Amino acid sequence: MLHFFSKIKSRVFQFFLFLIAFIILFQELNFRNFLIANALFQFIIFLFIVCIPAYLTNRMSYVDIAWPFGLIMIGILSFVYGEGYLLRKISIATLYILAGLRMGIGALIFLKKGYLNKELPRYQYQRIRWKRKGFTNNTFSIQYEILLQCFANVTFLAIPALLISNNSYESFSLLEIAGLLLWVVFFITEHIADLQKKEFLVKAKKQNLKNQVCNIGLWNYSRHPNYFSEWMLWNSLIISSISSLLTYYDQNIFFFGMVLIVIYISVLMYQTLVYLTGAVPSEYYSIKKRPDYSKYKENTSMFFPKFF
Repeated sequence: MLHFFSKIKSRVFQFFLFLIAFIILFQELNFRNFLIANALFQFIIFLFIVCIPAYLTNRMSYVDIAWPFGLIMIGILSFVYGEGYLLRKISIATLYILAGLRMGIGALIFLKKGYLNKELPRYQYQRIRWKRKGFTNNTFSIQYEILLQCFANVTFLAIPALLISNNSYESFSLLEIAGLLLWVVFFITEHIADLQKKEFLVKAKKQNLKNQVCNIGLWNYSRHPNYFSEWMLWNSLIISSISSLLTYYDQNIFFFGMVLIVIYISVLMYQTLVYLTGAVPSEYYSIKKRPDYSKYKENTSMFFPKFF
């Protein structure tokens, strides 16, 4: 009985966090139209791109298509509903749209090449996690995990866009500029990491070398430079949003709640990119598939780049 309630608690708690975040955000009148529109569009995107296909195929890899296009929608809606300075709205909308397009186009290419005809390894790993926790109904678990991704787009991941697009100050603060520059740096870094790995795999294939470990370029300093860069993209957005967040300083309870929520964005993305669908799932299969991966693991940092 205790085990049963523990399982229920572990799942209800995550939805509870998203609900609390939504309720806090909804207290601000300027946010309400965006929140309602974003919730509606995110549910439509996830329903037709992920939920229905996942139910029919028992695969949740379609999340890789819906999630980035959800980011594009956040960018569009922040421009449409934001009541702040026009250049600021354009800048934050552009960042979300660029990030979504980069990942979304990549996912569509994967779909066209047939890679989504079977479950991607990181989502195969989810089934191992569910089994360890005692969840045996995979059909339900798949829909549950999909909805978590959807609710993340509805709440936490939309917050930087929501804050920044409603900031009416007609000049950019140093924190905003720093955050924007950092975002550009890590957007490029993530793309370079992906290109380096692609080049490595193409070269290995030409040389008829199988199950090789990519340890060139950025991959020499971190086993997952792409995931680290993605995490830093969100930290950059958090930095950019601090000035906008401070405009609500006089709204004591709301401001305190928003501070906690903004901090949790970084925690949420770290957990996701390391433990849920990122580094740990990837390495679970890499160690089994690649003989030299254990040595690579000993000599190279998993997430944070180690240059010395």
